[in-house]
Amino acid sequence: MPSLLVGNAAVLVTMDDQRREIAGGGLYAEDGVIVAVGPTEELPETADQVIDLSGHVVLPGLINTHHHLYQTLTRAVPGAQDVGLFDWLRTLYPMWGRMRPEHIAVSTTVGLAELALSGCTTAVDHLYLFPNGCRLDDQFEGAEPVGIRLVASRGSMSLGESAGGLPPDDIVEDEDVILADCVRLIDAFHDPSPGAMTQVVVAPCSPFSVSPDLMRSAAELARDCAVRLHTHLAETMDEADFCRERFGRRPVELMADLGWLGDDVWYAHAVFTDDDDIAAMASTGTGVAHCPTSNMRLASGIAPLRRYLSAGVPVGLGVDGSASNDGSHLLGEARQAMLLSRLAAAPSLEGGPLLPARTALELATRGGANVLGRSDIGVLEPGRCVDLIAISHDRLGYAGAGHDPVAAVVLCAPVTVDLSLVGGKVVVDQGRLTGTELEPLIERHNRLAADLVSG
Repeated sequence: MPSLLVGNAAVLVTMDDQRREIAGGGLYAEDGVIVAVGPTEELPETADQVIDLSGHVVLPGLINTHHHLYQTLTRAVPGAQDVGLFDWLRTLYPMWGRMRPEHIAVSTTVGLAELALSGCTTAVDHLYLFPNGCRLDDQFEGAEPVGIRLVASRGSMSLGESAGGLPPDDIVEDEDVILADCVRLIDAFHDPSPGAMTQVVVAPCSPFSVSPDLMRSAAELARDCAVRLHTHLAETMDEADFCRERFGRRPVELMADLGWLGDDVWYAHAVFTDDDDIAAMASTGTGVAHCPTSNMRLASGIAPLRRYLSAGVPVGLGVDGSASNDGSHLLGEARQAMLLSRLAAAPSLEGGPLLPARTALELATRGGANVLGRSDIGVLEPGRCVDLIAISHDRLGYAGAGHDPVAAVVLCAPVTVDLSLVGGKVVVDQGRLTGTELEPLIERHNRLAADLVSG
């Protein structure tokens, strides 16, 4: 079996239970799985492949727990730049309704390429509309050249405007069709084994775009098939009001009624929750994908991140849709999570302790792995996959930051990673993708985006 030796890192951040940071550290792996981690001098002297990471900070690969890759096609669209969530959606729904399979595949490649260069080695995506023959299969096709792990959510919308929902009627689906396609996709693409490159999640879009019956049926189907559940929840005050007016429940109360609490469930955003909601989430292991940039971009609010962490709610990070961010830089999202949490800690707001840079990195690594229920990634320790990133400190933006190179990765401006390995395979080398040629990809993507928006 092929062996790999990574050594001489300025510091190797394990994110293990002891949160070890090893000066001069490295790891030895066989067949893409870590065998040993420690000081370089304590590891085997050679291997089939040897990578010297002198002068680099080495971290577990970052994990993105919420995204909409197709939205790379509609970044910075006039009319959707300065509005909140519901008006933003009403502006963009008609454009998204014109997508074809090529749009899904190419936007997936673009979004994952952007994520990979920012340090992401595992990405969740939430595709919830399928016009003009689009299928989730198109995403798996688009993901292959990039080489990072894809957890693809089979999203759905079934509650159109005529039935009291938000999306136009012409982009919602029949609920029986949705459930049947979930089963098809799980059978075709879901790999439950350690080291899986592709997995499938069942993910009705939101309380304002699907029916309670679909939410219940989706939960039953997912648990029968042993896959996870994901949805948007409590993102805005408008959504919280919608749930109270239509269902007589707060969003998390509604989820409890529908079987959507549990350690196989995570919510995107969860900005508007109270102490009872947080207690219910913590006691059941229900997780959160925290999306600070999107929440600021759409003026949604500030999620109670510190309260989640204090209560023991599993939390990961999500860059969210590239039309509500408008980027896909996961290391930058860790920085945003730290900064927004610190804003909330201002004496004029909530007060309290400041979120440390290392906690932000933890959310982006082992935190994301916990949210996804994966014990094979997110930490550099024996038995886990060789998913790692390396960042050189020999760059202008880190000048003067050698006092604490680990904290500098978050405190200083976000950068492109120098090296990324996924399962021991090189995905980014010297700051460049190894499997994707960007210039023709960007040209094709821009052409598709222009056609989509212009109609």
